[in-house]
Order: sequence, then structure tokens, then C-alpha cells
Amino acid sequence: MRTSTLIIRTPEGIVFTQVLAGPVTRFLAWLVDVALIMTLVIGLNFVFLLLAWISPDLAQAMNLLGYFLVSIGYGIYCEWNWRGQTVGKRFLRLRVVDAEGLKLQFNQIVTRNLLRFVDSLPLLYLVGGVTCWFSPKCQRLGDIAANTVVIRTPKVSEPDLDQLLSGKYNSLRAYPHLAARLRQRVDPTEAAIALQAVLRRDTFEPAARLELFAELAAHFKAKAEFPPDATDGLADEQFLRNLVDVIYRARPEPKPEAVVV
Repeated sequence: MRTSTLIIRTPEGIVFTQVLAGPVTRFLAWLVDVALIMTLVIGLNFVFLLLAWISPDLAQAMNLLGYFLVSIGYGIYCEWNWRGQTVGKRFLRLRVVDAEGLKLQFNQIVTRNLLRFVDSLPLLYLVGGVTCWFSPKCQRLGDIAANTVVIRTPKVSEPDLDQLLSGKYNSLRAYPHLAARLRQRVDPTEAAIALQAVLRRDTFEPAARLELFAELAAHFKAKAEFPPDATDGLADEQFLRNLVDVIYRARPEPKPEAVVV
């Protein structure tokens, strides 16, 4: 039976859920993308009209090639550079992710976009829509082949960060440009995993807790390289708590007022 929620369990015992996007929402996002693709194709057609004076057959061949490259390349380019989103998906707050909660790979994006022609048969994504409707994870054929799903990304409410940090100094905030780069490079799924790990840290066994936070800290430190002053001597768990604060609370900390004596 088709479900609207994807449940992912990590090897470290963290369970988190993602709301799956249904066929209707995905179709609306596709319409937005189609409008942009047709705009680009029409622009190319005007360029290729010049070739018709030289060779009509060459112009027709270039038109077909241009349509293929734009229609396929648009999805690949956007989903890779925008971490699983196109303009239509971003407008409707949708995102392509790996079905197992892993990092989305380039070959997965290529596979799902190459199979769009099959999903779009015979008209208006009929094959893809029917497959998505009956799929347990709301997947079209391209998603099944690439092992991807499309999820909804509602605006996340800010957690009680003051309680998480317990008044401790956040060394990452001393480097606002690196903190901004970190927010840009961490996708919502990764942020949710970090938040759940911090919230549930007391429920893990001591050995598993150390291993989990060591792996997560190493993963997120690779996203943005902070100077040694910001991370040296900082426990992996505290680094994750600081990271959650930076990601979910973009506001800079107020500077202390100068005291005149």
C-alpha cells in the first residue's frame, strides 16, 4: 500500500521520517519546470533558424538535439547543483533524496532524468503518474531505477537552541562567513540527522554515542573547514551542538556592550 511517510533508520539507531510528495504536487512542480524548459527551447529555435538558410536538415537536427539536451540537462544540472531541487521543486518545496537516506549521487540524478522520456509516455506523464500512484514510496520509474524518492520540505520550526547549548560558548559563531558556508552546504536531511542525534544523545549507549558523534563530526567538518581555534579541544558532541545552533539559528549572537569606567 502506498504511504505518505518515509521512515529511515540509520545504523546508529536514529529514526527519522520524511513526508513523501504525492503525484499531484509533483505534477505541478513538473509544469513549472516544463514552462522553463519550453522557454529555453524556443530561445534555441530562434538561434537555429539562422541555420535554416544554410541547411534546413541541419537546423532540424540541431533543434532535436537542443531539445534533448535542454530537457534532460535542465533536470540533471539543477538537481545536482541545488541538492535535489529544480525551479519547480524549489517553488513547491520538494526535494529528491536517496531512498535509504544516503547522500544523493550524481549517477542517481542522471538515471532518473534519462528515464523521464519513459515516464512521460504516452502523454502528460501518464506512465510515471500511474507508477507513482501505486508505488509504496510514491516513486515513478526513474525513481525506482535510481533508488530515489521525492519528499516535501516544509519549513522547519526552530528548536529550543538555548536549551541545547546550555549557555555554552559557540566557537563556530566567531567565523560568520564559514558558518554561512556551512548552512549553504548542509541539506535539510543532514541537518535533521544532526538535530535528532543531539536531541536523543542521552538515549544511546556510551560506546555507540561516542562512535556516532565522531562520525557525524567528521562528516560535517568536511563541509566547511574552520580554523583550529574554533575546533581544537572541542569534543565531537559539542561540535555537533554548535553546528545545530549555527544551522537552525542564523541570527548572530548579540555583542556585549562596552562598559565605560
